[in-house]
Amino acid sequence: MKNFIEVGHTEDEQEQQIKNWLKQNGAQIIAGIVLGLGGIWGFDAYNAHQYQQSIEARALYLSANTNTLEQLSTDHSDSGYVQQSALLQAKIAVKNKNYELALQHLGSLTNDENTLIANVAAFRMASVYLEMDNYEAAISTLDATPSGSFNGLFNQLKGDIYVANNKVELAQKHYKLALTQISKDSELQSLISIKLADLN
Repeated sequence: MKNFIEVGHTEDEQEQQIKNWLKQNGAQIIAGIVLGLGGIWGFDAYNAHQYQQSIEARALYLSANTNTLEQLSTDHSDSGYVQQSALLQAKIAVKNKNYELALQHLGSLTNDENTLIANVAAFRMASVYLEMDNYEAAISTLDATPSGSFNGLFNQLKGDIYVANNKVELAQKHYKLALTQISKDSELQSLISIKLADLN
């Protein structure tokens, strides 16, 4: 675009310069306005679409029926509700004592890029294996998952698994580890201490 006006001219000359400038650059100004408004409208439309998708995904998640997970995976695969629904479906399956189905739902999450989801899934999966008396699979599941902030919970569950499998020394070892890893303010501290005392 050319300069708007040249300073130092008379008012009539400046007025003529403005008219000439608008004549030469008017199309560019209008195009810029149209593009700007189009961008704003497009962004608003995108946000509205994302919001609608989120509402639909949430509604599906809250319905918690057996088709929910499949529909969420198909229609809202990038939604966080897919993982939440899988965890919920696993919980329902455990309640119905359908452990194999629970393991299927949880198994798909143990390698999730969200480490919190992966840790929760591994913890619950190991708990299901414990319920099935499959102690080796329970320990393997916990060992295969980088636990991070879940170290204390994982070690507590390992203690429970070893108690169920009559491996007292290993249970004591993991309960003691859990006590060092779980916050001193946690109510789990007293629970684990009781479990540990019961083994002596």
